[in-house]
Amino acid sequence: MTLSTSQSTNVVVVSNSSDNPFAIDIAYAMGQFDDIADLISMKQFMNSEFCPRFISDEQDFHNIGQKLNGKSVVIVSTGSHIKSRQELAMANMIIARAAKENGAERVILVEPDLFYSAQDRGPSKDLGETSFERDIQDIKKFDGQPFTAKLYAQLLKLSGVDTVMTIHNHSDSVQKVFNEVFAGDFHNLIPYEIYAHYLLNSDILHYGKDGEGLVLCAPDKGARDFVKEMFNRLGLSKAKFIMLDKERTAERKVEITLHKESEHTFDGLDGASIILFDDMVRTGSTVVKSCQFLQQINPQRMVFAVSHFYASDEGRERMAHPALGEILTLNTLPTILNRDEQGRLRKKMVVLKVEKWLAQELCNILGLPDHQEANPYKIDMSSKNPRFKRKIWFSEELQELQS
Repeated sequence: MTLSTSQSTNVVVVSNSSDNPFAIDIAYAMGQFDDIADLISMKQFMNSEFCPRFISDEQDFHNIGQKLNGKSVVIVSTGSHIKSRQELAMANMIIARAAKENGAERVILVEPDLFYSAQDRGPSKDLGETSFERDIQDIKKFDGQPFTAKLYAQLLKLSGVDTVMTIHNHSDSVQKVFNEVFAGDFHNLIPYEIYAHYLLNSDILHYGKDGEGLVLCAPDKGARDFVKEMFNRLGLSKAKFIMLDKERTAERKVEITLHKESEHTFDGLDGASIILFDDMVRTGSTVVKSCQFLQQINPQRMVFAVSHFYASDEGRERMAHPALGEILTLNTLPTILNRDEQGRLRKKMVVLKVEKWLAQELCNILGLPDHQEANPYKIDMSSKNPRFKRKIWFSEELQELQS
């Protein structure tokens, strides 16, 4: 299924890798059926320098440098096992410059997990606008480091990128600097509808008709707004909302408590289904600690929903802990679909594939006609998952499980 029955002749979808499945799926959903390798050549010189070339008719000497006149070029950029983020980031900028110097009217970077977002402030108060008052300890954490997120935004703009699209960026500072550099043409997409549809139409959680026995949990105050909006989107009036607090006692040690501003306490929550939301996970230590802390409720189900899953080997081992029942995530890092890599963790993972959703949002931004799907995502679940009954791929097929 595609969002568009035909390719717009004014849009070219490429990637910083010619065989990126994520980029290929976005292109296909937008009606582009040409291989990316047939649109752009990823040349590399003998000295290892990257020199891409948008492929043109080699006999055409009348339109040199004008192949992309009036066109919008979409660069899809995801992480890779083969190339570092530094290499991919530089490739984005060189491709953007090649597009602009060959006539492109607009260059859009689609980077679901925005690079350098962890380096979202620098070693002084004026380097990074945060939602909290920066104290001396916070400033000291960045002593000697660059404010790389701002540098990346500025370099992208200088190279020719006009628009940046990402998914669920966690940093207020990053969002502010990208909005400033790109004059508001920065799109931070939050997958509320996708999560809500899957949670309401699958059997990942057990609860009553109006949400009785369901608890939504924010791991810290920073996630409160996101989880509150998820609460509103689910529309389950009798569901509960709790918020945890975490205090780092060492580099990799945290203590979890119930936040003093939590909307509900643990009273009356015994045996509930709990879903813990977060934007990203790396080592998994905080997630597992939170799930262990929540075990005092004696939950019937314990689900962790996370937009960006790029855990280390250590993290995957940690999240195999029995306190964590199931993981719901997106394929913003396409390596998540490598089940051999996930190992025994795959039996508790469900991946919602969002290429069609991004394609739909791109069509909106570009003003292209498209067939709007209410639930534009696909589902990837291993047969090792205890909930697996049969292969369910499209979101609308979820209803068949309930009939």
